[in-house]
Amino acid sequence: MALVIMVKWILQRENSVQNGILVLLILKAKGARALEVNTNTYREQTLFNISWPLFIELTLHMGMGIIATLMLSHYADDAAAGVGVANQLLNIFILVFNVTSIGATVLISQNLGAGRFQKARQLSHSVCGLNFWFGIAVGIVVFCFGEHLLRLFDIHGKVLEYGLIFTRICGISLFFESLSQALSAVLRSHGYVKEAMAVTVMMDLISVGGNIIATTDIFGLPVTGVTGVSWAILAARAFAVMALLYFVYNRLSLKLGFNDILTTKKDDIKGLLSIGIPSAGENLSYQLSQLVITSIVVSIGAASLATRVYILNMNMVCYLFTLAIAQGTQLLVARYIGGRKFDQALRRGLRTLKIAMAASTLTSLVIALVGSPLLETFTKNPEIIAVGLPVLWAIVFVEPGRAMNIVLMSSLKSAGDVRFPVIIGIISMWGVAVTLSYFLGVYLNLGLLGVWMAQGTDEWLRGIFALKRWLAKPWESKMTVEKTTSI
Repeated sequence: MALVIMVKWILQRENSVQNGILVLLILKAKGARALEVNTNTYREQTLFNISWPLFIELTLHMGMGIIATLMLSHYADDAAAGVGVANQLLNIFILVFNVTSIGATVLISQNLGAGRFQKARQLSHSVCGLNFWFGIAVGIVVFCFGEHLLRLFDIHGKVLEYGLIFTRICGISLFFESLSQALSAVLRSHGYVKEAMAVTVMMDLISVGGNIIATTDIFGLPVTGVTGVSWAILAARAFAVMALLYFVYNRLSLKLGFNDILTTKKDDIKGLLSIGIPSAGENLSYQLSQLVITSIVVSIGAASLATRVYILNMNMVCYLFTLAIAQGTQLLVARYIGGRKFDQALRRGLRTLKIAMAASTLTSLVIALVGSPLLETFTKNPEIIAVGLPVLWAIVFVEPGRAMNIVLMSSLKSAGDVRFPVIIGIISMWGVAVTLSYFLGVYLNLGLLGVWMAQGTDEWLRGIFALKRWLAKPWESKMTVEKTTSI
């Protein structure tokens, strides 16, 4: 209001040219100050402020897959199987979107820490433009070649039919998923993690509501099964994009137009991909190695395979908290590195490491102590329970190493050290986890316990290498942003 009164008073003066210039200068200064206010939210954040919304968001994401599978299993076993396979396929394509969103999170946070607010906004435009085209390309590929890709999983009949329905409809929704990942990365990087969490809550409510309508005859509505579930997911993802666009404009005053899609800067693309591609490569390597380990477990026996599925679901509880604080630490470390607060970055990583290792050890210990009742909630099969109980105690050994690995590898990426995690990851995943899983589980006949011991060795090995790398302060040679106090 005060600004409006001042502008009116100036315009009423006699020298209209000079007054007009003065008005422009005032408005420009006001805009610059508003820009800094909008981007200063991150400075007031602690690890707790960032991590608790991330924890809720991750919990919802993990829980939604379980709920959808459970509801479809009551509709038809073939439907649950087909959607389960289709989801594995779609998740591989979603890794493409992670490439740019990971790069955006790191680079935007570093530029904010360095005080380069305009560069942070430019990167925000670029990641949205890049993901727009990624979303269109991936959506077309999945829609046109979905059947050929599903047949690679050697599925037939009704399972293939249901999987193809889900793949084609949700393939369209990948366009919205691509944009939502970019927009969420922009919001989180600027400190607006609660807004991103709120959108996820609403998106999941839409999806669950659609699942209920599609798989039951509630209110006398027709049961549409997989088709209805697929359209509910598409509607939820479309809503997420609209809501995120609102928050990006409302919180950051950031307008995204068609020009941003056509004029993405080459330097921005190079920077986003240079960080994102190695990170996505590490995730892809992990997913593929897990598929191989699953095939090893299949050779051990049906009881071991069922036990692995149940324990993986229980095991999520152990590292869910670690994932949340690791992502929060990644944001903070990137800002410290951008602002050249290297000692703060070093201490933040080590403090988070201690918290994550303590929490994961305690959680896994509690699960092991009440292991029998927990396993009985999934199955009453005594053979599965007998196989699973020793594995639950092995998890107590695995989880502290996993916490070390997750926290420090994420922090290294924030410092721009993106090649080290992927190189160590690929070597250890395949050279240790996969190889030892066969040696211990099959050759030495230790079964599923041997497989878990192998994975624990892999997690600890990568974690120890990450700790050594972190203490060596890699940012001294890996800085990607020069600090400046100018906007």
